[in-house]
Amino acid sequence: MEPAFWHKRWADHQIGFHQVKVNPYLQAHWAGLALAPGSRVLVPLCGKSLDLTWLAGQGHRVLGVELSRRAVEDFFTEHELTPQVTQQGAFEVWRSGEVELWCGDFFALQAQDLADCSGLYDRAALIALPPSMRERYMALLSAVLPATCKGLLVTLEYDQALSDGPPFSVLDDEVRRGFEGWQLDELEAPQVIEKSPKFQMAGVSSLVERVYRLAR
Repeated sequence: MEPAFWHKRWADHQIGFHQVKVNPYLQAHWAGLALAPGSRVLVPLCGKSLDLTWLAGQGHRVLGVELSRRAVEDFFTEHELTPQVTQQGAFEVWRSGEVELWCGDFFALQAQDLADCSGLYDRAALIALPPSMRERYMALLSAVLPATCKGLLVTLEYDQALSDGPPFSVLDDEVRRGFEGWQLDELEAPQVIEKSPKFQMAGVSSLVERVYRLAR
């Protein structure tokens, strides 16, 4: 998707992807990664997610990357935080406490930016991207994250012919190809169509969320 697409979604407040509670898969499975206290965790395409503050509350240093400046502003405003704003290469960095949000194009990240990231959390990044960008995204993660990185990934799987993305359907084999060289363990794959009126109205009969544990 072009940057203008996401800027318009935030400007028009069309942010159905934003969850009003901390993600239950994150709460259920994060401890199983056994990351050391103080570990730095990358959260791509983070929006203003409540998961950011939850991760910080677990003792992590959180690095969120987000294209929309509106989303970044909203995060700090809604949490009543006054950030320090600096420039880091192509990114405007907003920082308060253990959370820093890098505002800019995710694909501009370089290995030195993430040299101390030992954690990854992707709840809504991979599924926000069309196929060509998903391939680039997974290749970039493999290229810039340290060799000892571990994380959680949540995807959606449904009949893409019945509903346009985003969120897009990402099949299991695409995930495994894209993260070649990583160990992937599927933790759960619940059927969630009954909780998704939008997809039901589109005629989708099966909507599966897959939760993966990733490790190098």
